[in-house]
Formats: sequence, structure tokens, C-alpha cells
Amino acid sequence: MAVVYQALHRRVSSLGCRLHSTYVRKMRYLNQLKEDDSLCRQAQASGAFYLFHNLSPFLQKVGKKYLVPQISAAEMNRVLEELPEAEQWLEKSVLIGCSDKHRPHFALDLGALDKTAIESELQGSFTDLRKALFVVDGKDSPLLASAQSLLRWHDSHQYCSKTGQPTEKNLAGSKRVCRASGVTYYPQMSPVVITLVSDGSRCLLARQPSFPAGMFTALSGFCDMGENVEETVRREVAEEVGLEVESLRYSASQHWPFPSSSLMIACHALVGAQRAEISMDSLELEDARWFGLEEIVEGLKREPSSSKQDDGSFLPWFPPKQAIAHQLIREWVQQQRA
Repeated sequence: MAVVYQALHRRVSSLGCRLHSTYVRKMRYLNQLKEDDSLCRQAQASGAFYLFHNLSPFLQKVGKKYLVPQISAAEMNRVLEELPEAEQWLEKSVLIGCSDKHRPHFALDLGALDKTAIESELQGSFTDLRKALFVVDGKDSPLLASAQSLLRWHDSHQYCSKTGQPTEKNLAGSKRVCRASGVTYYPQMSPVVITLVSDGSRCLLARQPSFPAGMFTALSGFCDMGENVEETVRREVAEEVGLEVESLRYSASQHWPFPSSSLMIACHALVGAQRAEISMDSLELEDARWFGLEEIVEGLKREPSSSKQDDGSFLPWFPPKQAIAHQLIREWVQQQRA
């Protein structure tokens, strides 16, 4: 009877797996890899690796396109075979996802190795992440951002904040544990609001001194402890440009790896047209001003390289389409034209 029950249970389980969507199966497989070191070690042997060097991702240029190569485990072993403790290098990798066919994807930082030798061996180059995010295909940008953030987190959390003792990562890199205290650390993100302010017919954009010349974007700031999103938006707008938000609505969210790992929460905020005089915080901003619809449309067409004028000044240009600020600006234009 027990044998019959087990067979029936396996058949029902198998049917249930077939009925589950590809997404559900993939998420459950990834969770298994995070929880089971031995299973994750087996996955490394058939996985694909995205390489970094001191947190800069490895890219290959093919024609005019920049590609993010998936390095096979066999290629990784060839690159690492002459190094001592080659197997331990693979264990430094972190799990960042998998394909629909359950081929695991890992990220590995080879910052301790000679960069030129790796670039020559694999025929590519390690590129600053800020540049990489805007030259690779749109589907690869989030992957590079999340991979770098996870690698950075592990690099900065090698010791327990309670005991000062070394922490150990699990093989997938989904957590670190302090054996001395028993404390488990998980990667965290900092919530940031990014807000496009409008008075109904204009939108407000600003720039900091550290921005590339001519670039304007939406206001942004970190959430303070205990604040909700609405409170953060109202406070940031009041602090930075001296305006009082009357209403706001949520748009979307985006992971952003700068300065470390942030969750950008994008909103539209409305202020009263009668009280729209800007009082800028010059300690934080270099410039802040209202833009009309025509100015925004022209600015969206403009490239950074074409914004410089003959007199050395720069025409305004806006963040590229990979940034959520670009989405906010596009949404505002669509609303104005509706």
C-alpha cells in the first residue's frame, strides 16, 4: 500500500510541476540553489559566468554593439587552470539567476588577477559599470546592476558587525553567516524616491555639480528611517526646491547600483501653479528650473555629445532610456499631449 501511495504521490507531483509556469519552476529552482550548497556546486559545473574585475563588468564589442558574454564553466576552468586553488575561485561566485531551461547564471569578480591577461584571453574589456549600463542591450543592464551590487555587498560585509569575526557566504551568495554569533546577514537595498515635479503645465528638473555638463534630471533622495514614500517625496521636494507637494502618484521602480544598491521608487508630484517659485538648496543642487513641453521634447532628442554649443555652454539633455528618470519624463510628455 505504501508503494502504491508513493507512486501516486510522485505522479501527482510530476503533474503539478508540468502545470506550473516556466517562471514558477525557475523561481523554485533558484530557491533550491540558494538553500542547498551541494546542489549549487553541481550547478556551477554547467552554469554560465558573468565576469567582473574590481566591480567593472566584462564586455565584448562586436561591430558597433557591446555584448555581455556568458562564459561557460569550461572556459572559466581554462582561464583559472594555471592559478593555485582554482576550484576555490569558482566558489567566490554569486548566483544571479538562470535561463528558462535552468542554466544557472553566476557573477564572479577576478579583481585579484591580472586584468590585461584576462582581457587578452577572452578578447574583451572590463568597462566601468556606469558606461556599461548605457551601451549594452536593455535586457542586460538590470543583470549587470544586480550582479555588481551583490558582489559589492559581499566585499563590504566580510566581518560581523557584532563580533568583528569573519563571516562566511553560502555557495549561492544569498547570505553570510557569522559562526561566532550565529547572526545571518542578507543583502539589503536602500529605498530612494525619484520624483518628477509638475505645476500642471511645466515640469521641474535639476542638476548637481557632479553631473555631466548639461544633464538635468528628476529630484531624488533617500528615505529617512520611519518615513513612508509619500513623506519622503514631500520632504525632499521641500528641502531641495522649496515647494510644497499637493498630490503625488506612483509610477514604477528600478534597482539602481549607485552609490551601492538602491531601490528607486519613481513618482509624479503636483505642486500649486500659484506657489511654484523655486527656492533652491544650493548646497545640494547646482541648478533647478521649470521646463515647458517643447523644451522637454527637444531635450529628449538631444545626445550628450551634441549638447555643447559654440560658446562652450551646454543645452539641457536628460538621462538615457535605461534610467527610470527618462521614463518619468516620457510619461509627463504623454500626459501633456493627452
